[in-house]
Amino acid sequence: MNDVYILGIESSCDDTSAAVLRNGVLLSNVTASQEVHKAYGGVVPELASRAHQQNVVPVVDQALKRAGIEKEQLSAIAFTRGPGLMGSLLVGVSFAKGMARSLGIPLIDVNHLQGHVMAHFIKESDDDHSAPPLPFICLLVSGGNSQIVKVNAYNDMQVLGQTIDDAAGEAIDKCSKVMGLGYPGGPIIDRLARQGNPHAYKFAEPHIPGFNYSFSGLKTSFLYSLREWIKDDPDFIEHHKEDLAASLEYTIVDILMKKLRLAVKQTNIKHVAVAGGVSANNGLRNAFHEHAEKYGWTIYIPKFSYTTDNAAMIGITGYYKYLDNDYCSIDKPAFSKVTFQ
Repeated sequence: MNDVYILGIESSCDDTSAAVLRNGVLLSNVTASQEVHKAYGGVVPELASRAHQQNVVPVVDQALKRAGIEKEQLSAIAFTRGPGLMGSLLVGVSFAKGMARSLGIPLIDVNHLQGHVMAHFIKESDDDHSAPPLPFICLLVSGGNSQIVKVNAYNDMQVLGQTIDDAAGEAIDKCSKVMGLGYPGGPIIDRLARQGNPHAYKFAEPHIPGFNYSFSGLKTSFLYSLREWIKDDPDFIEHHKEDLAASLEYTIVDILMKKLRLAVKQTNIKHVAVAGGVSANNGLRNAFHEHAEKYGWTIYIPKFSYTTDNAAMIGITGYYKYLDNDYCSIDKPAFSKVTFQ
């Protein structure tokens, strides 16, 4: 059987990424991040799509060079079709379509959320067997999504619960912004939380039935509490930022894990994975280890390089779809809304 080479392209938000996989084994994973958004305290869609246009050709070129292959050896091109920022997606989608057409090879569309879950199937060598067995439960937490997913197969993912308003990552970013700590808030809060007391402050936790999440009430509670404390001490945030970060992180992780425990108990599936940008958070990773010890879970935590948006996860999903001849016609448009197909 001939080797299957997949080029993955990811451009859903502010990272331009390209990866090459051979038979599901990762050969290269190149990402160009955009610093321009820090000054604005959030991703500016117009600037993001312009940066993708500048980055996509050199990033793909680097990915092929590091993989040690020529573009003519590619079997197919997998790309993120959505969800994400429409302008950013269009750059990756258009490039993938043009390149696939010029090489005369199949095009494979990938759901960004499915990609995050599939990051657990990226192989770093031929004898890498670290992927979770099916079915497993996956907590998918990122800047835009918070979901509990039952993974029956790579192309059969059932959302058991999801956020009804804000995502966990978004709540962290917004609270970081309120504290004047900068953007992106995730790594800043994570770093400060390591030095603080997680039980210093209490914030409101939502009571949502079933497996669904809500984080808007927590954000409001955090904001109102800060306002009160600042009245008494104008420098309150500066004096207590470590404790504030630790307490915020503890509350968010607690909300996430309560629902996850419920899902594991109800499905009786004890293979539990975490995916998405927030899975880089140390508090959440530690909670997973504690739950493994306490409840006998077998846990799967991705490498830091596979937590954020990256093309390796798009490439591995594309590889599985390629084996099933699940290709995409050239006229399929990008989609920006959050859906799990």
